[in-house]
Amino acid sequence: MNVSDSERIAGFLELHKLKPVNDINKATIVVFNTCGVRQSAENRVYGLVHNLRKANSKVKIILTGCLANRKDVQRKLKNKVDLFFPISKFEKFENWIIENCLPAQGWSASGGKIDNCKLKIPARSDNTGCSNYLSITPKYTNPAQAFVPVMTGCNNFCSYCVVPYARGQETSRPADDILSEIKELIKKGCKEIILLGQNVNSYHDGKIDFSALLKQVDAIPGLFWIWFVSSHPKDFTDELITTITKCQKVCECVHLPVQAGDDNVLKKMNRGYSAKHYLGLVDKIKKAFKKHKPGMPYSIASDIIVGFPGETKKQFMESARVMEKTGYDMVYFGQFSPRPGTAAFKMKDNVAKHEKKRREKYLNEILKKTACQNNQKYLDKTLEIIVEKEKNGFYFGRTRTMKNVKFPSKKNLIGKFAKIKITKANIWSLEGEVA
Repeated sequence: MNVSDSERIAGFLELHKLKPVNDINKATIVVFNTCGVRQSAENRVYGLVHNLRKANSKVKIILTGCLANRKDVQRKLKNKVDLFFPISKFEKFENWIIENCLPAQGWSASGGKIDNCKLKIPARSDNTGCSNYLSITPKYTNPAQAFVPVMTGCNNFCSYCVVPYARGQETSRPADDILSEIKELIKKGCKEIILLGQNVNSYHDGKIDFSALLKQVDAIPGLFWIWFVSSHPKDFTDELITTITKCQKVCECVHLPVQAGDDNVLKKMNRGYSAKHYLGLVDKIKKAFKKHKPGMPYSIASDIIVGFPGETKKQFMESARVMEKTGYDMVYFGQFSPRPGTAAFKMKDNVAKHEKKRREKYLNEILKKTACQNNQKYLDKTLEIIVEKEKNGFYFGRTRTMKNVKFPSKKNLIGKFAKIKITKANIWSLEGEVA
């Protein structure tokens, strides 16, 4: 989502005739779009801002993203940052740029030219409340792939998560706006559409839900793939499972974060489901793929936090049990990091750092086994992939199940679809040859 927001910020700045530079030290304006999910990401922001301000006292530094609303962050950086704004308050950024930066570009601060340049986005009357910045045309960084936000914010208040505080409450874009953006992208040759939301499957614009939106996107003419992230198990309905497995353009990869395998830990996390419920969803997903797309490979990915406050070794082993039962293709592990303002910040972070590392390594060994076993099923199959890059005579791409594929080719296939016969299966990737 931060990548998508940055594309819209870049689109806005270039609309106002501001030009990007390759060297940060030569910039007159620098926008830091921050992540505050973990302390390590937050620390990097402090270092980058400090170093930039030290190197260039005249540069205008703007900070948005997860950290922009944090009072403690604002206090730490008050003498180094010129503007803090949450992405939901884009008009604050817009007005600041117009007042402080455009006159330096030759615009008249008192003339009508400034007013004509301002975004003219009409207020909506349907109570979707979605921030007007989503209506800005982004500067897409990859012509073959586009991030398309469908909603932003979150109402779940998981005890470890800063998103509801950083992003605000859930707001959904009108379906017509989303479909118009996607249709334009397909006309320009885009091959992958990634629908985004902090809790994407809770999408509802007042008329249709996420399942209905997927069907409408799937019905748009053209050859392209559809992905979506990130889902919440509590909103993963039977109807959505059927839609995912029936739609031809929706890729056969489901990212369904479990976060923990023990019910007491899940309760402390305020996740709103049990391990049994989660495993039941996984079983339904697998059966639906086998029913609606028999013989086609599919994959399931997840997120797991290790070392949540109070998590015992026995409770941790329940996460291992969920992993073994599910047989994941990919899991993104995170060692618990206390986040200011969250409920878990007040809990005693009593799992030692070395123990968190051990637990992550233990789960990663399980993942390596299941990922390798799953990859063996691709041998001798011919798969459609999207080609992303070339290096040393080899091309690299991804399957519809998010498997990385390496293959040789004399043709330039970057940004195109290709049929590849899989000849080798590794733990984290596949290798093959042009079919």
